[in-house]
Amino acid sequence: MIADLRRARVNGWSGRRVVATLGVSWAGLGLLACQHTSPAEQTVVATPTAQTLCVAPDSKLAQPAAIQTAAVQPQPAAPKGPKPAGMVWVPAGEYQMGTNDERSFPNERPAHAVRLRGFWMDEHEVTNADFSRFVAATGYKTTAERPLDWEQLKTQLPPGTPKPPETSLVPGSMVFTPPAQPVPLDDYTAWWRWTPGASWRHPEGPSSSLKGREKHPVVHVSWDDAVAYARWAGKRLPTEAEWEWAARGGLVNKRFVWGDTAPTDHQANIWEGRFPNQNTQADGYAGTAPVESFAANGYGLYDMAGNVWEWCADWYRADEHFKLASQGQCENPSGPKASLDPDEPTVPKRVTKGGSFLCHISYCESYRPSARRGTAFDSGMSHVGFRCVQ
Repeated sequence: MIADLRRARVNGWSGRRVVATLGVSWAGLGLLACQHTSPAEQTVVATPTAQTLCVAPDSKLAQPAAIQTAAVQPQPAAPKGPKPAGMVWVPAGEYQMGTNDERSFPNERPAHAVRLRGFWMDEHEVTNADFSRFVAATGYKTTAERPLDWEQLKTQLPPGTPKPPETSLVPGSMVFTPPAQPVPLDDYTAWWRWTPGASWRHPEGPSSSLKGREKHPVVHVSWDDAVAYARWAGKRLPTEAEWEWAARGGLVNKRFVWGDTAPTDHQANIWEGRFPNQNTQADGYAGTAPVESFAANGYGLYDMAGNVWEWCADWYRADEHFKLASQGQCENPSGPKASLDPDEPTVPKRVTKGGSFLCHISYCESYRPSARRGTAFDSGMSHVGFRCVQ
Protein backbone atom coordinates (compact mmCIF):
# COMPACT_ATOMS: atom_id res chain seq x y z
CA MET A 1 0.00 0.00 0.00
CA ILE A 2 2.78 2.46 0.90
CA ALA A 3 4.44 1.86 -2.47
CA ASP A 4 1.17 2.73 -4.21
CA LEU A 5 0.76 5.84 -2.10
CA ARG A 6 4.25 6.99 -3.03
CA ARG A 7 3.09 7.02 -6.65
CA ALA A 8 0.00 9.10 -5.88
CA ARG A 9 1.38 12.32 -7.34
CA VAL A 10 -0.99 15.14 -8.12
CA ASN A 11 -0.56 18.32 -10.11
CA GLY A 12 1.76 20.85 -8.53
CA TRP A 13 3.46 18.26 -6.28
CA SER A 14 3.82 18.94 -2.58
CA GLY A 15 3.52 22.69 -2.95
CA ARG A 16 6.22 23.71 -0.50
CA ARG A 17 8.11 26.93 -1.02
CA VAL A 18 11.35 26.31 -2.92
CA VAL A 19 14.38 28.24 -4.04
CA ALA A 20 15.53 26.25 -7.05
CA THR A 21 18.65 28.37 -7.52
CA LEU A 22 20.26 27.78 -4.13
CA GLY A 23 22.58 25.09 -5.42
CA VAL A 24 21.72 23.02 -2.34
CA SER A 25 20.62 19.43 -2.88
CA TRP A 26 17.90 18.03 -0.64
CA ALA A 27 14.75 15.96 -0.92
CA GLY A 28 11.83 17.76 -2.51
CA LEU A 29 14.11 20.40 -4.09
CA GLY A 30 15.02 22.17 -0.87
CA LEU A 31 11.54 23.43 -0.18
CA LEU A 32 11.33 26.26 2.27
CA ALA A 33 9.23 26.97 5.33
CA CYS A 34 8.29 30.26 6.97
CA GLN A 35 6.63 31.76 10.02
CA HIS A 36 3.38 30.19 11.14
CA THR A 37 1.17 29.69 14.14
CA SER A 38 1.65 26.74 16.47
CA PRO A 39 0.06 23.39 15.52
CA ALA A 40 -2.25 23.57 18.54
CA GLU A 41 -3.47 27.03 17.58
CA GLN A 42 -3.97 25.97 13.97
CA THR A 43 -6.12 23.01 14.92
CA VAL A 44 -8.36 25.09 17.19
CA VAL A 45 -8.88 27.75 14.55
CA ALA A 46 -9.51 25.46 11.61
CA THR A 47 -11.51 22.52 12.84
CA PRO A 48 -15.20 22.39 13.74
CA THR A 49 -16.02 21.80 17.38
CA ALA A 50 -18.30 18.81 16.79
CA GLN A 51 -16.71 15.52 17.76
CA THR A 52 -16.05 12.93 15.07
CA LEU A 53 -17.99 9.72 15.66
CA CYS A 54 -17.30 6.53 13.74
CA VAL A 55 -19.79 3.69 13.89
CA ALA A 56 -18.94 0.05 13.30
CA PRO A 57 -19.90 -1.38 9.89
CA ASP A 58 -22.67 -3.56 11.33
CA SER A 59 -24.44 -0.53 12.82
CA LYS A 60 -27.76 0.67 11.43
CA LEU A 61 -26.01 3.98 10.74
CA ALA A 62 -23.52 2.45 8.30
CA GLN A 63 -25.14 1.30 5.08
CA PRO A 64 -22.67 2.00 2.28
CA ALA A 65 -24.47 -0.11 -0.32
CA ALA A 66 -27.69 1.82 0.21
CA ILE A 67 -25.88 5.12 0.00
CA GLN A 68 -24.18 4.11 -3.24
CA THR A 69 -27.42 3.30 -5.04
CA ALA A 70 -30.00 5.55 -3.43
CA ALA A 71 -31.43 8.62 -5.13
CA VAL A 72 -30.76 11.97 -3.50
CA GLN A 73 -33.19 12.40 -0.62
CA PRO A 74 -34.94 15.69 0.22
CA GLN A 75 -32.70 17.67 2.54
CA PRO A 76 -33.51 20.04 5.41
CA ALA A 77 -33.92 23.65 4.44
CA ALA A 78 -31.47 26.31 5.54
CA PRO A 79 -31.80 27.57 9.12
CA LYS A 80 -34.21 30.40 9.76
CA GLY A 81 -32.75 33.85 9.84
CA PRO A 82 -30.78 36.05 7.45
CA LYS A 83 -28.64 34.33 4.83
CA PRO A 84 -24.92 35.10 5.26
CA ALA A 85 -23.81 37.33 2.39
CA GLY A 86 -22.14 35.44 -0.44
CA MET A 87 -22.78 32.01 1.06
CA VAL A 88 -25.06 29.10 0.16
CA TRP A 89 -26.56 26.42 2.36
CA VAL A 90 -25.12 22.92 2.04
CA PRO A 91 -27.67 20.55 3.61
CA ALA A 92 -26.96 17.74 6.03
CA GLY A 93 -26.61 14.31 4.48
CA GLU A 94 -24.64 11.13 4.09
CA TYR A 95 -22.50 9.98 1.19
CA GLN A 96 -19.59 7.82 0.09
CA MET A 97 -16.47 9.92 0.55
CA GLY A 98 -13.56 9.03 -1.72
CA THR A 99 -13.92 6.49 -4.50
CA ASN A 100 -13.38 2.86 -5.52
CA ASP A 101 -12.70 3.86 -9.12
CA GLU A 102 -9.45 2.30 -10.35
CA ARG A 103 -8.83 5.41 -12.46
CA SER A 104 -8.24 7.39 -9.27
CA PHE A 105 -5.08 7.82 -7.21
CA PRO A 106 -4.49 5.39 -4.33
CA ASN A 107 -4.86 8.15 -1.73
CA GLU A 108 -8.53 8.59 -2.81
CA ARG A 109 -9.45 4.98 -2.05
CA PRO A 110 -11.42 3.25 -0.72
CA ALA A 111 -14.82 4.93 -0.56
CA HIS A 112 -16.23 5.09 2.97
CA ALA A 113 -19.49 6.23 4.54
CA VAL A 114 -19.70 9.74 6.02
CA ARG A 115 -22.59 11.65 7.57
CA LEU A 116 -22.45 15.45 7.93
CA ARG A 117 -24.48 18.22 9.49
CA GLY A 118 -25.49 21.17 7.29
CA PHE A 119 -23.35 24.27 6.93
CA TRP A 120 -22.97 27.52 5.01
CA MET A 121 -20.25 27.75 2.37
CA ASP A 122 -18.83 30.60 0.33
CA GLU A 123 -20.40 30.36 -3.12
CA HIS A 124 -17.02 30.96 -4.72
CA GLU A 125 -13.35 31.15 -3.80
CA VAL A 126 -12.11 34.12 -1.80
CA THR A 127 -11.19 36.74 -4.39
CA ASN A 128 -8.40 39.28 -4.60
CA ALA A 129 -10.95 41.97 -3.76
CA ASP A 130 -12.07 40.02 -0.66
CA PHE A 131 -8.51 39.46 0.50
CA SER A 132 -7.62 43.11 -0.15
CA ARG A 133 -10.33 44.20 2.30
CA PHE A 134 -8.94 41.83 4.91
CA VAL A 135 -5.40 43.15 4.48
CA ALA A 136 -6.58 46.78 4.53
CA ALA A 137 -8.44 46.14 7.80
CA THR A 138 -5.69 44.21 9.57
CA GLY A 139 -2.35 45.04 7.97
CA TYR A 140 -1.74 41.31 7.58
CA LYS A 141 1.35 40.10 5.72
CA THR A 142 1.14 36.74 4.00
CA THR A 143 3.71 33.97 4.28
CA ALA A 144 5.06 34.82 0.82
CA GLU A 145 5.65 38.43 1.90
CA ARG A 146 7.83 37.51 4.90
CA PRO A 147 11.53 36.59 4.94
CA LEU A 148 12.22 32.88 5.19
CA ASP A 149 13.06 31.54 8.65
CA TRP A 150 16.03 29.14 8.51
CA GLU A 151 15.34 27.74 11.99
CA GLN A 152 11.91 26.56 10.87
CA LEU A 153 13.07 25.58 7.42
CA LYS A 154 15.73 23.15 8.62
CA THR A 155 13.20 21.16 10.67
CA GLN A 156 11.72 19.96 7.36
CA LEU A 157 15.04 19.06 5.75
CA PRO A 158 17.51 16.16 6.10
CA PRO A 159 19.96 16.55 9.02
CA GLY A 160 23.11 18.36 8.02
CA THR A 161 21.57 20.32 5.17
CA PRO A 162 23.73 23.45 4.77
CA LYS A 163 22.18 26.83 5.35
CA PRO A 164 21.63 28.73 2.09
CA PRO A 165 23.02 32.26 1.77
CA GLU A 166 21.01 35.03 3.40
CA THR A 167 20.44 36.57 -0.02
CA SER A 168 18.36 33.53 -0.91
CA LEU A 169 16.13 33.68 2.17
CA VAL A 170 13.99 36.44 0.70
CA PRO A 171 10.21 36.65 0.41
CA GLY A 172 8.74 34.96 -2.65
CA SER A 173 6.58 32.14 -3.92
CA MET A 174 6.29 29.41 -6.55
CA VAL A 175 5.14 30.61 -9.98
CA PHE A 176 3.96 28.38 -12.81
CA THR A 177 6.23 29.02 -15.80
CA PRO A 178 5.37 26.89 -18.85
CA PRO A 179 8.32 25.48 -20.78
CA ALA A 180 8.74 26.22 -24.47
CA GLN A 181 8.70 22.57 -25.51
CA PRO A 182 7.34 19.20 -24.29
CA VAL A 183 9.07 17.93 -21.15
CA PRO A 184 8.92 14.71 -19.11
CA LEU A 185 5.97 14.84 -16.73
CA ASP A 186 7.96 13.35 -13.85
CA ASP A 187 10.05 16.52 -13.39
CA TYR A 188 7.95 19.39 -12.05
CA THR A 189 11.00 21.67 -11.91
CA ALA A 190 10.44 22.13 -15.65
CA TRP A 191 7.37 24.26 -15.03
CA TRP A 192 7.69 25.66 -11.50
CA ARG A 193 10.01 28.55 -10.60
CA TRP A 194 10.76 30.05 -7.23
CA THR A 195 10.21 33.77 -7.86
CA PRO A 196 11.42 36.37 -5.33
CA GLY A 197 8.77 39.03 -4.87
CA ALA A 198 5.88 36.86 -6.03
CA SER A 199 2.89 37.06 -3.70
CA TRP A 200 -0.88 37.48 -3.75
CA ARG A 201 -0.31 41.12 -4.79
CA HIS A 202 2.13 40.15 -7.55
CA PRO A 203 1.02 36.75 -8.89
CA GLU A 204 3.77 36.36 -11.51
CA GLY A 205 6.45 38.35 -9.69
CA PRO A 206 7.26 41.98 -8.79
CA SER A 207 6.35 43.36 -12.23
CA SER A 208 2.82 41.89 -12.16
CA SER A 209 -0.22 43.30 -10.39
CA LEU A 210 -3.88 42.65 -9.58
CA LYS A 211 -5.20 45.16 -12.08
CA GLY A 212 -8.19 43.57 -13.78
CA ARG A 213 -8.02 40.54 -11.47
CA GLU A 214 -10.19 41.77 -8.63
CA LYS A 215 -12.67 38.91 -9.17
CA HIS A 216 -10.03 36.22 -9.63
CA PRO A 217 -9.37 33.89 -6.69
CA VAL A 218 -6.54 35.02 -4.43
CA VAL A 219 -3.46 32.81 -4.85
CA HIS A 220 -0.01 32.50 -3.27
CA VAL A 221 -1.70 32.12 0.11
CA SER A 222 -0.53 29.55 2.64
CA TRP A 223 -2.79 27.57 4.94
CA ASP A 224 -1.91 30.02 7.72
CA ASP A 225 -2.99 32.92 5.52
CA ALA A 226 -6.31 31.24 4.74
CA VAL A 227 -6.93 30.58 8.44
CA ALA A 228 -6.13 34.20 9.32
CA TYR A 229 -8.64 35.45 6.74
CA ALA A 230 -11.30 33.00 7.92
CA ARG A 231 -10.88 34.09 11.53
CA TRP A 232 -11.22 37.75 10.53
CA ALA A 233 -14.37 36.96 8.53
CA GLY A 234 -15.93 35.01 11.42
CA LYS A 235 -15.71 31.75 9.50
CA ARG A 236 -13.43 28.72 9.23
CA LEU A 237 -11.95 26.44 6.59
CA PRO A 238 -14.07 23.43 5.55
CA THR A 239 -13.09 19.96 6.57
CA GLU A 240 -12.13 17.66 3.72
CA ALA A 241 -15.38 15.72 4.19
CA GLU A 242 -17.43 18.93 4.06
CA TRP A 243 -15.61 20.17 0.97
CA GLU A 244 -16.13 16.94 -0.95
CA TRP A 245 -19.81 16.64 0.05
CA ALA A 246 -20.38 20.23 -1.06
CA ALA A 247 -18.53 19.66 -4.34
CA ARG A 248 -20.77 16.74 -5.24
CA GLY A 249 -23.75 19.10 -5.18
CA GLY A 250 -26.32 16.38 -4.45
CA LEU A 251 -25.08 13.93 -7.10
CA VAL A 252 -24.47 10.35 -5.96
CA ASN A 253 -21.08 8.78 -6.74
CA LYS A 254 -20.46 10.72 -9.94
CA ARG A 255 -16.93 11.11 -11.27
CA PHE A 256 -17.19 14.87 -11.76
CA VAL A 257 -19.20 17.64 -10.12
CA TRP A 258 -21.48 17.74 -13.20
CA GLY A 259 -21.85 13.96 -13.72
CA ASP A 260 -19.86 11.23 -15.44
CA THR A 261 -19.16 12.81 -18.81
CA ALA A 262 -15.69 14.12 -19.64
CA PRO A 263 -15.31 17.88 -19.16
CA THR A 264 -15.95 20.32 -21.99
CA ASP A 265 -14.64 23.85 -22.52
CA HIS A 266 -17.64 25.24 -20.67
CA GLN A 267 -17.62 23.25 -17.41
CA ALA A 268 -14.39 24.09 -15.57
CA ASN A 269 -11.18 26.06 -15.81
CA ILE A 270 -8.63 23.30 -16.47
CA TRP A 271 -5.66 22.80 -18.78
CA GLU A 272 -6.54 22.22 -22.42
CA GLY A 273 -3.95 21.21 -24.98
CA ARG A 274 -0.64 19.54 -24.13
CA PHE A 275 0.51 19.89 -20.54
CA PRO A 276 2.62 21.79 -19.53
CA ASN A 277 3.89 23.60 -22.64
CA GLN A 278 0.81 24.17 -24.80
CA ASN A 279 -2.46 25.62 -23.53
CA THR A 280 -5.08 26.15 -26.21
CA GLN A 281 -7.14 28.27 -23.78
CA ALA A 282 -10.30 26.78 -25.29
CA ASP A 283 -12.09 27.67 -22.04
CA GLY A 284 -10.95 31.28 -22.39
CA TYR A 285 -8.26 31.35 -19.70
CA ALA A 286 -4.53 30.64 -19.54
CA GLY A 287 -4.42 30.97 -15.76
CA THR A 288 -7.04 31.64 -13.10
CA ALA A 289 -10.52 32.67 -14.20
CA PRO A 290 -12.80 35.19 -12.49
CA VAL A 291 -15.10 33.45 -10.02
CA GLU A 292 -18.53 32.51 -11.39
CA SER A 293 -17.13 32.13 -14.93
CA PHE A 294 -18.50 28.58 -15.13
CA ALA A 295 -21.82 27.06 -14.10
CA ALA A 296 -22.47 26.36 -10.42
CA ASN A 297 -23.05 22.84 -9.14
CA GLY A 298 -26.32 21.51 -7.69
CA TYR A 299 -25.88 23.46 -4.45
CA GLY A 300 -25.09 26.74 -6.19
CA LEU A 301 -21.32 26.56 -5.59
CA TYR A 302 -18.90 27.79 -8.24
CA ASP A 303 -15.48 26.37 -9.20
CA MET A 304 -15.65 23.18 -7.16
CA ALA A 305 -13.64 21.73 -10.06
CA GLY A 306 -10.57 23.45 -11.46
CA ASN A 307 -9.47 27.10 -11.23
CA VAL A 308 -7.47 26.76 -7.97
CA TRP A 309 -6.79 24.06 -5.41
CA GLU A 310 -8.54 24.93 -2.15
CA TRP A 311 -7.23 24.59 1.39
CA CYS A 312 -9.15 22.39 3.84
CA ALA A 313 -8.85 22.31 7.61
CA ASP A 314 -7.58 18.72 7.86
CA TRP A 315 -4.06 17.46 8.26
CA TYR A 316 -3.17 15.27 5.29
CA ARG A 317 -2.49 11.56 5.59
CA ALA A 318 -2.06 9.57 2.39
CA ASP A 319 -3.71 6.54 4.04
CA GLU A 320 -6.56 8.36 5.80
CA HIS A 321 -9.29 6.79 3.65
CA PHE A 322 -8.02 3.30 4.46
CA LYS A 323 -8.19 4.09 8.17
CA LEU A 324 -11.69 5.56 8.05
CA ALA A 325 -13.07 2.74 5.89
CA SER A 326 -12.08 0.24 8.57
CA GLN A 327 -14.03 2.16 11.24
CA GLY A 328 -17.46 2.19 9.61
CA GLN A 329 -19.54 5.30 9.00
CA CYS A 330 -18.21 8.52 10.51
CA GLU A 331 -20.14 11.58 11.57
CA ASN A 332 -18.53 14.95 10.88
CA PRO A 333 -14.95 13.68 10.49
CA SER A 334 -12.34 16.39 11.01
CA GLY A 335 -9.26 14.57 9.76
CA PRO A 336 -6.26 12.91 11.42
CA LYS A 337 -4.38 14.35 14.37
CA ALA A 338 -1.13 14.63 12.43
CA SER A 339 0.17 14.70 8.89
CA LEU A 340 1.91 11.85 7.06
CA ASP A 341 3.04 11.77 3.45
CA PRO A 342 5.33 8.79 2.73
CA ASP A 343 7.14 10.84 0.09
CA GLU A 344 8.00 13.64 2.53
CA PRO A 345 7.41 12.36 6.07
CA THR A 346 9.08 15.37 7.75
CA VAL A 347 6.85 17.93 6.03
CA PRO A 348 3.57 18.89 7.78
CA LYS A 349 0.83 19.04 5.14
CA ARG A 350 -2.82 20.03 4.95
CA VAL A 351 -5.41 18.75 2.51
CA THR A 352 -6.14 20.66 -0.69
CA LYS A 353 -9.07 19.75 -2.95
CA GLY A 354 -10.60 20.54 -6.32
CA GLY A 355 -7.73 20.66 -8.79
CA SER A 356 -6.76 23.80 -10.69
CA PHE A 357 -6.28 25.43 -14.06
CA LEU A 358 -3.17 23.25 -14.42
CA CYS A 359 -4.97 19.91 -14.16
CA HIS A 360 -5.00 17.77 -17.30
CA ILE A 361 -6.03 14.18 -17.91
CA SER A 362 -2.50 13.33 -19.05
CA TYR A 363 -1.06 14.31 -15.68
CA CYS A 364 -3.49 14.30 -12.78
CA GLU A 365 -7.17 14.80 -13.70
CA SER A 366 -7.72 16.09 -10.18
CA TYR A 367 -10.78 18.20 -11.05
CA ARG A 368 -12.86 15.42 -9.44
CA PRO A 369 -14.63 15.54 -6.04
CA SER A 370 -12.66 12.60 -4.64
CA ALA A 371 -9.24 13.91 -5.73
CA ARG A 372 -7.03 15.06 -2.88
CA ARG A 373 -3.46 15.99 -2.18
CA GLY A 374 -1.27 17.08 0.68
CA THR A 375 0.29 20.54 0.49
CA ALA A 376 2.84 21.95 2.92
CA PHE A 377 0.82 24.33 5.07
CA ASP A 378 3.43 27.09 4.86
CA SER A 379 3.30 27.26 1.06
CA GLY A 380 1.65 29.42 -1.51
CA MET A 381 1.61 28.83 -5.25
CA SER A 382 0.08 30.18 -8.48
CA HIS A 383 -2.81 27.73 -8.28
CA VAL A 384 -3.70 27.48 -4.57
CA GLY A 385 -6.55 29.44 -2.96
CA PHE A 386 -9.45 28.76 -0.59
CA ARG A 387 -13.05 29.39 0.45
CA CYS A 388 -14.68 29.39 3.89
CA VAL A 389 -17.63 27.85 5.71
CA GLN A 390 -19.80 28.69 8.72
